[in-house]
Amino acid sequence: MSAVMNIKLTVNGVVYEKTVEPRLLLVDFLRQDLHLTGTHAGCEHGVCGACTIIVDGDSVRSCLMFAVQADGCKIETVESLARLGSVDSLNPLQESFRSHHGLQCGFCTPGMLMTSTDLLKKYPLATDEEIREGLSGNLCRCTGYEHIVQAVRTAVGQREESEK
Repeated sequence: MSAVMNIKLTVNGVVYEKTVEPRLLLVDFLRQDLHLTGTHAGCEHGVCGACTIIVDGDSVRSCLMFAVQADGCKIETVESLARLGSVDSLNPLQESFRSHHGLQCGFCTPGMLMTSTDLLKKYPLATDEEIREGLSGNLCRCTGYEHIVQAVRTAVGQREESEK
């Protein structure tokens, strides 16, 4: 019998108290225990960025973190960006990805959205080079990144407009 630990964390504004094995990865906890399958498990080595979420205000790779390490943390997943199943409630970044065709197969999209959300909160992203640098830890096999950069650039413009 393996040891278990109790954790309490807030995910997308909902408090959860769960008992988990200490070796359970956060990505697996989110997907299996909380049924938040928007976070994708890609390489499971922290390289691809598909599992990127926001923990206490910083983007992190959920495949490199154990669920027990998130005890007491505030977590945001891609599901936090808009109401599930409602195209009418996309946030500006999601809408920008949609309108600029910033996704194809969609596998990298949750990680791209969460990384971009973090970047938009923290950095001016004044140039395409800054956007590319910020997204450089997220891999996409389909888009060639140009549409993703355009989508983030549009979201930067919308952010600047709203700040006026």
